[in-house]
Amino acid sequence: MLAAAVVVFALTQSLVTPVLPTIAHDLHTTSTTVTWVLTAWLLASSVSTPILGRIGDAIGKDRTVLVALAAIAVGCLLAAIAPNIGILIVGRVLQGVGAAVFPVSFGILRDEYPQEKLHSAVGIMAAVIAAASGTGIVLAGPIVSALNWRFLFWFPMIATVVIGILAWRLVPASKTRHPGKINWLAAILLSGWLVALLLPLTDGSEWGWSSGRTLGLFALAVVLFVAWVVSEVRSSSPLIDMRMMRLPAVWTTNAVALIFGAGMFGIFAFLPQLMQVPTSSGYGFGASVTRAGLLMLPMMGMMAIVGSLSGPLTRWVPAKAQLITGAGLTTLMSLAIAFQHDAEWKIAVFGGIFGVGLGLIYSPMINLIVQNVPKSQTSVASGMNTNIRTIGASIGTAVVSSVVAAHTLPSGLPADRGFTLSFTITAVAEAAAFFLAMAVPAAKKLAKAPEPEVLPELSPVEL
Repeated sequence: MLAAAVVVFALTQSLVTPVLPTIAHDLHTTSTTVTWVLTAWLLASSVSTPILGRIGDAIGKDRTVLVALAAIAVGCLLAAIAPNIGILIVGRVLQGVGAAVFPVSFGILRDEYPQEKLHSAVGIMAAVIAAASGTGIVLAGPIVSALNWRFLFWFPMIATVVIGILAWRLVPASKTRHPGKINWLAAILLSGWLVALLLPLTDGSEWGWSSGRTLGLFALAVVLFVAWVVSEVRSSSPLIDMRMMRLPAVWTTNAVALIFGAGMFGIFAFLPQLMQVPTSSGYGFGASVTRAGLLMLPMMGMMAIVGSLSGPLTRWVPAKAQLITGAGLTTLMSLAIAFQHDAEWKIAVFGGIFGVGLGLIYSPMINLIVQNVPKSQTSVASGMNTNIRTIGASIGTAVVSSVVAAHTLPSGLPADRGFTLSFTITAVAEAAAFFLAMAVPAAKKLAKAPEPEVLPELSPVEL
């Protein structure tokens, strides 16, 4: 049931990715504005993940899963009936609130599974996420062709309602709870600096990078970021525990997650758009949404297959080695896609290898986090990793959107140089993740033993 909840959330992410140009045309908006359909979802996920992760520890993870599913259902309903891009973005924000199903599900796994089986369980869950993402990209085309893009929200809404009813009956009640309060000031500051950063990153090419509005928002983002860090450090109930971030395995893995998220979503969001550029541009394939989804299938398929194997593989290949290998593969394939995207078979081959790298990154990242924090902080720690990766994804999407929008042909179509530069930027991000991955400490070996002793300065936060 947890897997089903994760699937429906992952689908809300991936179903819309290849149809952004279609939505922009139908709702009479620009390519820059329609990117907020994805960016708003990521932004809401970034803010809501630590909040609902904390609420899950307080009121019970089972109840929090139901709250997240309700937010997804309402958001899908609003998006399905949206008369304009503004209402659609509001619906996407509500869907993003459902991101809590990720950390809460991993927390339930930690509570319910014996430690010797935890690696495999986490690996399977990560594979489910990958498979759902791939399925969404492939299904989007046939659904839009047979019906229209609004059914990309109707179907998940119906599935979410059914899964919510089943989860209410089947997901076990949380055995461990840590009641307390939530640092709402930190939540406001977190959302504030992210919005202040993402707005100029997305629209800076239109406003002018040296304009007062652009520079003012960047300055505001810096001020709010510093205030957010100070608030989290001083809080007895932080959303993102800066004391936990001092653990070498935590901060290094989260740094990898931040950069990896930026690079991964740069490919996810804009490679399908490159495929759909008309052949008259001199470089695009003129692919339909369905065809673009099928060209992405090798990437998503390999990510799902390798992701499902990466958990059991840790018996022979350490999580750190998998993380390094995955980052190395994604770096090389991002470069290959940047400079060799003139044939569909190249996209399929490079994308497939890129997917292998993704599969080797997802599960090890979660495992490295889960195995290096106290059990009572698993939900918070895994949520923090998901949150930081999502922050990276929102930043990466905004940067790539701005670069693509800044390079256009006289016809108004995106220029090839914009995609080449964008994918080069993602390759640089993945390379940085590769070097950071080498600094990640090896995961602790699991054993049937009492819960590890918590260092006084890193004691579980009282809510």
